[in-house]
Parts: sequence; structure tokens; C-alpha cells
Amino acid sequence: MNERVLRVLEYDKIRDQVVSLASSSLGKAMARDLFPSTQLDEVEAWQQATAEGVTVYRLRGLIPMGGIHDNRGPLRRTTMGGTLTAAELLDIADTIMAGRRLKKFLHDTHEQEALPYLIDIIEVIPELRDVEEDVRSCIDENAGVRDTASSELRRIRGDIRTMHARIKDKLESILRSSNTQKMLQEQLITQRNERYCVPVKIEYRGSFDGIVHDQSASGSTLFIEPAAVVQMSNNLRELEIKEVREIDKILARLSGEIGEHAHVLLDAQEALAELDFIFAKATYANNLRATRPQMNDKGIITMRRARHPLIPRDVVVPSDLRLGEDFTQLIVTGPNTGGKTVTLKTFGLLTLMAMSGLHVPADDDSVLSTFDEVFADIGDEQSIEQSLSTFSSHMTNIVNILDRVDFRSLVLFDELGAGTDPTEGAALAMSILDFLKVRDVKTVATTHYSELKGYAYNEPSAINASVEFDVESLRPTYKLLIGIPGRSNAFAISERLGLRGDIIEMAKARLKTEDVEVDSLIRKLEQNQLTAEKEREKAEELRREMEQRMLDFEQEREAFLMQKDKIMERAEQEARKAVQLADREAKEIVEELRRIAAEERGQIKEHRLIELRKQLEDAAPAMPRDARASKAKPSARPLQVGDHVRVVHLNQKGDIVELKGKQAMIQIGSMKTKVTLDALELLPKEKAPTRTVVGRKGAEPKLVGLELDLRGYNIEDGIMKVDKYIDDALLAGMGTLHIIHGKGTGVLRNGIQDYLKSHRYVKTYRFGAEGEGGNGVTVVTLK
Repeated sequence: MNERVLRVLEYDKIRDQVVSLASSSLGKAMARDLFPSTQLDEVEAWQQATAEGVTVYRLRGLIPMGGIHDNRGPLRRTTMGGTLTAAELLDIADTIMAGRRLKKFLHDTHEQEALPYLIDIIEVIPELRDVEEDVRSCIDENAGVRDTASSELRRIRGDIRTMHARIKDKLESILRSSNTQKMLQEQLITQRNERYCVPVKIEYRGSFDGIVHDQSASGSTLFIEPAAVVQMSNNLRELEIKEVREIDKILARLSGEIGEHAHVLLDAQEALAELDFIFAKATYANNLRATRPQMNDKGIITMRRARHPLIPRDVVVPSDLRLGEDFTQLIVTGPNTGGKTVTLKTFGLLTLMAMSGLHVPADDDSVLSTFDEVFADIGDEQSIEQSLSTFSSHMTNIVNILDRVDFRSLVLFDELGAGTDPTEGAALAMSILDFLKVRDVKTVATTHYSELKGYAYNEPSAINASVEFDVESLRPTYKLLIGIPGRSNAFAISERLGLRGDIIEMAKARLKTEDVEVDSLIRKLEQNQLTAEKEREKAEELRREMEQRMLDFEQEREAFLMQKDKIMERAEQEARKAVQLADREAKEIVEELRRIAAEERGQIKEHRLIELRKQLEDAAPAMPRDARASKAKPSARPLQVGDHVRVVHLNQKGDIVELKGKQAMIQIGSMKTKVTLDALELLPKEKAPTRTVVGRKGAEPKLVGLELDLRGYNIEDGIMKVDKYIDDALLAGMGTLHIIHGKGTGVLRNGIQDYLKSHRYVKTYRFGAEGEGGNGVTVVTLK
């Protein structure tokens, strides 16, 4: 692609706009290198990247691109053993963090909608959290080395602060001394050449013992370092040198650590640069309301409502542009200032944008092609130095184009054959078009010559087009009408401007009969096309309105279903709270009954207590969360007691403890519920160890787990689970329980053990042994 065409079509302005949208210097550098590709597979990949960037922009809005620095130079220095500055190390740490944050951001977005191209890029970005934290632990946000970077640095800086304080104390005692006050210009401690001094009057130079480091501009004041602090200042300087050396050691260590990962970080820099560039293209597409075109390499162009990207959106008039399928040459005729050149540039510029991986300002389903070359002869580019006329300048350019074109070229001619005798110019233009037709070159040409209207009419590979002109307002509408040649509208315009009617009639009389018939035919074609266009636009508007209504309906439907689910969930929670409250009250009653029975040796039967508890558990509500998901998959065999199942409408797992007809009693944790068999899905038996035990005489069999897993629970819910678990274990006759709470912060563990201390049926408890889970498990022995 030659630079002249890029300049003529103003491609550089598009590139500059993309550059301005990149966040980092790396991304901006890639955007400055933006250039069309002639390879379809490469263009498709670029378009995919931009499309995924647009998807991220649509789903997430603001993209976290901050904190990315160009660290390529410092990273390369570390591979050669160089030591980086604190600021350079901090920039690398910032970039590591930015890369890690962006990687997580894109992975999260990928879960919402697939982003294969972007995910492939970010895979080279390393975590390196330990490297980043090491740098930040040694260097503060202002690129200063922290005291805590090493124990030696902490000690040295402590000594430096102590020495500073001693020097200042000594100087302040000198300032307060009655013997020296008269010698001082003012009561002030200052620094000269990094040494502490006091201002001494010039006449007391011989009386004040010390080293002169500076003199005031007037010469009346000497800045003298008192002899009493010279040695302390020397000691201070030695400490400062040690500080510098220690800082150098710290920076060298950190640089070496970075150097070990330099190659990985350099790859990450390239990935971050590409991501920044992709998101700049995506932002540009969003700003332009551009869409992804379908690409081909057959020279087929079909752009729907295409807009020139450099004309403001509220001014530009969209046009449908076609080329390469039914015809290979588009001949656009009509008067000046009608918009022919804009149409020509839109063809060329949108093609170059698509070949660069940019989305184009056109409606969905637009089609563009890759070309080996795009040639353009647009505008008057004659050279004063070369003393070329307008015609000569254009012809020189056309000669160069004709020498290089082939079937993989797109050629744009503005006012083909202009600048010379109309008859000769028209003949020359038709010969050039014939030359290009034979070579199957895709061509768009604008012209004034009416002879070319006939050429396009008679040539099967060519078609006429014109830019619509409103005679009433005497303004062009800039809308391209393909299939209709342009009219000069000279008589209509002259009449609107007030030219005498008899002069217009005399002019019409001079026209040939065939010219009048052609003009009349063109007028009728324009009217028919305009009518068809209006009908098409009306149909399109109705289609968009119906699509919007369908979208609104779906959104309202989803909102209704979500609201319904929320109401059901809230009702279920309230019901569960009520049952839990009743359960607690019932347990208190049962415990009281046991106590009375134990004291009075009454005849209260244990199986009766179990039946009462079962009735409370059966009262737990079973409310479907989503009626749409209440159908279970059919089981491979009939369900039976002991099967592990999923209750579909509750989305909960449990075990069948009782079967009655078409209903089953399901044990879900501490809750039992009755459901129909068609609401159950058979699941594989869980591996968690359980045992079936029988409690006191007359009690029904009950499944009680050998361990209780509380990981993920808060303290309040965890204690409720433990309380219920101990009750079930007592009824089952179990003596030892394992409560899994995990290690974590220890909050849940401490809360559970505090509760066990005061539980009346807990004999002892301890942490698990090495094979039992250690501090993550509490082993309980019941009385």
C-alpha cells in the first residue's frame, strides 16, 4: 500500500485518532504503526481482536489499563547484570500488578462471553505477586527506599537520625551561649555544602572557631561550621555513604530478582501493548458506532448505510455502496459539490480501515474486501516545481496506476479525463475504463461527461450512479443512487435562480431530441428509486420497532421472573426462620423433659421424644425456587430407601429415608421434607462416611454422619449446626464426633470451642491429631 494513497484518503487522520485513545506509550506506539494488511487471514484475526475488545467494552465499560509502563529498556539492562533505580523498579512492580489485574478482568469477562483471541494473548502475562510484593516492601510509592528494606539500612538510618539530633543540639547550645550571640548575624542553623553552619558576622571571623563554607552576597556574613560539630558532621557523612552503599545493595538484589524473570516480563510487555492497542481500536469503534464487516478477498464490497468517518455524525449522510458482485465498475455522474468525491473517499477509506482490523461506520452485515493495492487519483495535486498542468498531473498519476494494477486492485478516479477537451477527455476516459475492465480491476470513477453515462449503460460490467440533488432547495442531499445516472439540473437550477423563462425555452429547443428523452427517463428513474427507497426505509423502521418491542418484552419477562424468584426466596427464608425458632424452643422443652424424667425417674419414652422432633423437622417448608426447573431427569431404576438424590425444585441434595406410594421423605441436612418422586434425581452415593444406628428402644433408624463440615459457615449458623448434630449423635448412641471448621482466621474454630465448653453433654474436646486434620478439626467426646 503506497503512502500517497494513504495520505490522499486521509488514513493518517484515522490512525491519529486511534493513537489518542491508547492508554500507554506502548499502545500508542503500536497504533502509530497501524497499516492495512493484504492477507485475509491476518485481517480476519485483527477484526476478531477488535470485536472481542468491543465485547469487553460493552459488557464491562471501563477497562483497567492504568499502571502500564514501558519497561523494555530497564528489563534488558537486568539481563546484562545492570542495577535499576528505585523508580524503574517501582514502574516494573506497577506493570506486574496492572498485568495481573487486567488478566483477571479478562478471565472474569470471558466467563460471561467467550474471548478466545484476548485470552490467548493474556496467557503470557505472569502473576509474579511475590516479586511485586518484594519490590513494594523495599520501595515506597514515591520511589524512596524504605527503612525496612534491610536490617542494616534500618540501623544506619537510625544512627543518621541520632547524629542529626546531636549536631542540632550542639548548634542550638552554641546559639544560646551568651559568648557567641553577639558574633552571630542571626539565631539560625543553616546548611552549606551539606554541612551544618551558623551565620557569623565578618568582623568576628578570627574569634569564632570553625570552618568557613560560604559567604553572603553582601560579604557581611560568613557561614561557619563550628569546630565543636566538625567531627560529628564527619561521622554523619560516613553514615550517609554507608546508607548509599546499602541502598545500592538493595537495588542490586531487587534488580537481580527482576532479571530472573526479565524475558517473561518482556513478553508480558508486548502482550499489554497489544491489548492496549486492541482496546484503543474497540473504543474508536464504539465512539464511531462502527460495526465489524464481513471480509473476503474477491473484491466484493456491500456497505449498508456507510458513513465517512471524518465527517461529523450529525452531518454525514449514509449511503449504500456496492461493487464487485454484479458489476466491477461504478460510474458516478452529476454536478460539482454534489458529494461525488466524498463517496469516492468513503469507498477507499473504509476499505483501508477494514484491512487494518478496524470496524467501519456502516450497518451490520456490511461486506468489504482485501486488496493487494488501493490506487487513487483524487483532487488537483499538480506540482508547481514540475510546471505540470492539472491534466498532466492527473495523467502522470493515472499512467503509474495503469502500470501496476491487476485483478486484486481497487482503483478510485475523481473526474476521470477532466482538464482537457471534453470530447477527447471522454474518449480517453472510456478507453481507460476498457483497459481496467479487461483486467477485472474493481473501479469507482466520478465524471462530468455525459458520454460515460452511455458507456455504463451499454457495458454489462459497469453501472451508473449519481448523487441526489434537491432542486427545490438547490442543495445536494449527498445520497448515492446506484443504477441512475446523474443529471446536470442546469435548467431547473437556472429557473429557480430567476433566469427568464424564454431564455430557458430557447435553450431547451437547442437540445437534441435524444438528450431530452434521456433526461426525462433519468428523472422517472430517480422518482421510482426514491419511492422504493422510502418504502424500504419505512419497512426497515417497522422491523427495528418490532425488534425493540420484542427486546422490551423479553426484558420485562426476565424482570418478572427474577422478581418472582426473589419473592419466593424471601418467603422461604422467613419460613425457615420461623421453623428454626420453633425448633430451638422445642429442643429446650425436650431438654427440660429429659431433666425432669431423670430427676423424677418418670416414664417419658425416648422414642416419643424422637417422634416429636421428627414432626418439627417435617414442618420445614419446601418451596420451589424456580418452577421452570422443577422437572427431574428420569431415574435408571426405581428409587428406594437410602438412595442419594437431588430435590430439583429446591436444588438441594439429600437421602431417601421413607417411601410411601408416589411420595418420599427426604433427609436434607437437619431438615426432612416430603416430595413427589418425579421431583427427585438419583445421584451417586457420596463418599462421606456415615453410619446407620438405632437409638434407644423403639426409635426409628437414623443416618448420622461421622463428621460435620462447617467450612464456609458463620459462627451463629455453625453453632446451630453443632447443636443439632450433637442431639442427633446422642440419639444415635454415638460417643465421638469430628467437627471440621478449617484453620482460616480461627474465628469459627474459637466460637465453636467456646460453645462446646458449656455444652452439658460434651465430656471433652481436642484438636485433631496429625492424621485427623490437625487444628482444622475438633474431636468431641460425648458423655
